[in-house]
Amino acid sequence: MRRLLARRMKFHLLGAFLVSVGCATLYKFGVAEPRKRAYAEFYKSYDPMKDFQAMRAAGVFESAPPK
Repeated sequence: MRRLLARRMKFHLLGAFLVSVGCATLYKFGVAEPRKRAYAEFYKSYDPMKDFQAMRAAGVFESAPPK
């Protein structure tokens, strides 16, 4: 029973560290990288003036009335 807590604590700290690194890696490659690629793909062909004109025609803006 002597030093039982210290021995178990080393094991659990190592396990917690490995689980957290694994979760961070899964998030990076499972969520963050695909999201970056999706944003890059969207903005390759995005035309802000065309989008503005469409919103203006729909009456979204109060300061820029539709033509």
